[in-house]
Amino acid sequence: MSDSKLLRAGLVKLYKELTKRGMLVGSSGNVSARHGAGMLITPTGCDADTVTPAQIVAMGLDGRACGKIKPSSEWDLHASVYRQDETAQVIVHTHSDHATALACLNRALPAFHYNVCEFGGEDVRIAPYTTFGTPQLAVLAAEAIAGRRACLLANHGMIVHGDDIAHALSLAIRLEALSRQYLLALAAGAPRLLTRAEVDAAMARYGTYGQQTETTL
Repeated sequence: MSDSKLLRAGLVKLYKELTKRGMLVGSSGNVSARHGAGMLITPTGCDADTVTPAQIVAMGLDGRACGKIKPSSEWDLHASVYRQDETAQVIVHTHSDHATALACLNRALPAFHYNVCEFGGEDVRIAPYTTFGTPQLAVLAAEAIAGRRACLLANHGMIVHGDDIAHALSLAIRLEALSRQYLLALAAGAPRLLTRAEVDAAMARYGTYGQQTETTL
């Protein structure tokens, strides 16, 4: 099976898994993967019950799509991240409940828990609101996610990028869970935030966390 076929099948599985977990409702969200000099992305009006690998759209980062199926209307949101960050391999954009609720409060996700540092800094930034599916949103999102693995989109949702499909799924799930926990903490009072030194220590720890020492048999 070609890399393209594997990626297409993987994106369909990713989209279905996000829907199964309640992170995608109807067609409100999209996923993509870098492929060559362009990307593969879910089509506009995507439905988890009916989407197939053949419907995944191949396109350039300049917006030129191959075939007759139209890509997600938010393709430029994905392309802007791929253009900016060569490490981005798979992107998930959802309107998951808690991340979206936090985005509708126009609040970034601060380091109330050390897991926030997994996204690359002392917070998950929030991009200012602008109309969905526009070049302006793509620019604002790219600015907010620069140097990070995720950002929130004001009054809209969230976006994450990972090293592969499994990693991107894990990050999306983690961001949704952290958003829920932060909202719960806010409801109870004022959460204690990590200090700069504590953030730095957590970031250093994430640099080696989960890595295995290579051994020779």
